[in-house]
Formats: sequence, structure tokens, C-alpha cells
Amino acid sequence: MNAGGGFYPRLVWNVFFPLHEWVKGHPTYRLLREMEAADHLTFPERERLTWDKLRAFIDYCYAHVPYVRARMQEAGLKPSDVEGPAGLARLPVLTKADVRKHRASLRSEIAGSLASSSTGGSTGEPLLFDISKERIASRVACRQRVSRWWGLSVGVPELAIWGSPVEASRQDLLRHLRDRLMATRLLSAYEMTEPVISRYLDAIESGRSRQIFAYPSTMYLLCLHARKQGRDLRRGGVKAVFVTGEVLYPYQRQLIAETMGCPVADGYGGRDSGFIAHECPEGGMHVMADAVIVEIVDSLGRPLPAGETGEIVVTDLHSREAPFLRYATGDVGALSARRCPCGRPLPLLEKLEGRSNDAVLAADGRLLHPSSLLSVLREIEGIEQVRIYQRRTDGFHVQLVSNGKFRREFEDRIRELWSKRLRSPLQVTFEYLAELPRERSGKFRHIVSELAAAGAGLRGKPE
Repeated sequence: MNAGGGFYPRLVWNVFFPLHEWVKGHPTYRLLREMEAADHLTFPERERLTWDKLRAFIDYCYAHVPYVRARMQEAGLKPSDVEGPAGLARLPVLTKADVRKHRASLRSEIAGSLASSSTGGSTGEPLLFDISKERIASRVACRQRVSRWWGLSVGVPELAIWGSPVEASRQDLLRHLRDRLMATRLLSAYEMTEPVISRYLDAIESGRSRQIFAYPSTMYLLCLHARKQGRDLRRGGVKAVFVTGEVLYPYQRQLIAETMGCPVADGYGGRDSGFIAHECPEGGMHVMADAVIVEIVDSLGRPLPAGETGEIVVTDLHSREAPFLRYATGDVGALSARRCPCGRPLPLLEKLEGRSNDAVLAADGRLLHPSSLLSVLREIEGIEQVRIYQRRTDGFHVQLVSNGKFRREFEDRIRELWSKRLRSPLQVTFEYLAELPRERSGKFRHIVSELAAAGAGLRGKPE
């Protein structure tokens, strides 16, 4: 495998990146080779590959994962009963509550090293879970697979504008050195003041990046301000903008593509659900079907046919050491019956209604990405679901579904962390509910700000 784009990208691709993955014990290159080989199969061949992987996955989980074995025995199922889509549908759906309650018994009895991971609460349900090196490698391999669809790869200079504060701890400094080696520059999407936006636009205009990785809302906001300032970002030479983490709306795609002068590639996945689907240059939102099985199910967990809308349930075939088997993502979508003209033997998502949140407006006029509040909740145990209302720059109301691990004194901790993030004292009230109601679409909106539009909100559509 060779990556184009000059000497340094090839050096990263052939030396630095393989060494980095080898040191971390990640089988990334093996998985990537398998994925790229699968892209050249026929549809029937790829389907056989997927179901063969599922059979091996179920055999392993039944033999070594207590939770899966117990649930299958309760349902009267043996591994041989789980053959193809019909067999998979006989298994119970795994919820976030199940992962919380049964985290220990979801670990394989012969698992290697497992890391602890967490979601930031963008789905409204912060979650701690275990993740294996193989599963991490699968995500990295999926991203490189997709980048190479677009003629790009690791080592091609990248600007990442993401929900992570850029700090100076030892760990962050090591990550900074790694990013520099990989030709990636990380900028925080947590706050977007006029000076910060101007600095980020300078970075794009400098011509030192050929690809950008960002939230749709963040990239949209930057393009809005570029137009207001009369900047021509097309001169920056960016070849593609990769967006994920939120719903990409058509008006956002149009403005970003026109302002940047390059295509916008949409991706869908999550920390817990994995790398699920990504757009190809022909516009198809391809499910990574040789790595993750996607089902669309009704309220009883029964699969729906292509074209019908329901909850997205995933089985990550590289998660066997801490399996996510028929895992309910909380997102809503539909599979497509059509095939993409690109010829790749991967099914398509026809519709996706995922995470939808407002921006947050601070008292000093800064516009913060929703992750600036939601990520704080990773540090708080016992939160099962959350919805945050902003009614004033210094006033928030939080609706919580909690469990026995959440204590009322955690309220003060949340106030403290949010006040630090927003740089001003906050009044935060809490309301405890048994369940948070969904919107009519079936999805949640977990940050609702009455002030976002007044601050040129991240979701606001221009007139």
C-alpha cells in the first residue's frame, strides 16, 4: 500500500504510521488490507464474508462472554441458530442500560488488554464501556479505508477542528508530538469567538492542510464567517472536508462546499457504536458491512425492510472481547435498497436522523460547541440520560435520568465544571425524571438553547 501526495505522506504511511500502530499493539494494517480487499468483492461474496464473520463472532462470544452466553441460553439459542439476518434477529437488543449494568459480564473470559472508554453524552446517555485493541484498530482502519476512497490518507496534511480542549498536560503534549509526526494539527472546537474563528480561518488559508476533519456545525460556522470577512478559502488547497459527530444538513453541505471549493464527505458513527458508515465520492453513504452489521428495527427490536425508518442497531464484528452485539444506538435511520454507482459491495444508508443539538452561548459572547458541556458529564457517574436547556447566558436547567451511582452532591460538581468552561458563575437547576421523552422523529435533542440563534448559532440556517 502506498499513499500519494509526496515524499512525507509516503514516509508516514510506510514507516511512521505502521510503527505507531505496532507499538500500540493494534492490528490496523491487517484489518485495512482485509477491508480494501473486500471493496473488490461482488455483493454476494461480501455478504458471505459478513455472515461468516458473524458466525465466528457468535461462536467466540458464546464460548467466552458470560453475558452473551446467558442471554442466548435464556432465549433457547445455540450458536448454530444464529445464521444470517434471521438468526441475528432472534438475539435480544443490547441497550446502554444493559452495558452499564452488565459491564463486567460483557468482558470475555480470555480477553487481552481492554481500555476504558466513554461517550461524551451527545446521545443524551453518557456511557462507560470497555474497548479492545482490535476494535480500536478497526475504527482506524475504517477511517483510512474511507480516506483512500477520496485519494487521501494519514500523512497528507490534515487540520482537525474537534471537541477537545488543547491543553499542556504530559499526555496532551505527547499527543501533540504524535499529531505533528502524522501531519495533523488539532484545533479545539469548544469555543468559537471572533478572534478564534479568524485564527482558524488563517490556518485554512495558509495552504498547509489538504484535508479537514470537523463537526458539520463548526465547519459551517467558519464558512459563514469567511463569507462575512470576504475570505476566499478555496485558495487554501483543501481537497476534502470530512465531517462527522452530528447530522449534516443540506444547507450546511452547500455552504461548506461552495466556500471551500471542495467536496464534503459525511461520516456516521460513535465512540460506543463504532465506525458505522461513510460517504464515498459518488455520494453513497456506505455501511462498513464487513466490520459492522446494521439493522433497522421497530420498537420491539424486529428488523424492518429497506426503505422503512426505525432505530439503528449495530453489531461490531471486531468487538468480541467486549461485544457490542445488536447494540441500540438511539439514532434513527433507514437502509436503502439501491446500490451505489461506485460499485463497492457495501449497503447504503438512505436516511439518517442522528444527534441534533444547539450551540451554547457564554456570557462573554463566546459560542461553544455542545461538547463543551456534554463532555464534562463523562466525569460524573450515574447519569443515564440528560437534556440541557439554556435560558440565559448564566442559567441552565438539566433534566436527568439517573441511577444509584448518582448523588445529589454531583450537582455542585457539574456547576463547578460548567462555570469553569464558560468562565462565569452559573445557575444550574436539576430535574429528575424516570424517562426523557423523544421528539416525534424518534431522536433526542439534548441541548436546547434559546440563545443560540442570537449568537449566530451553530445550527442556524442563513436567510
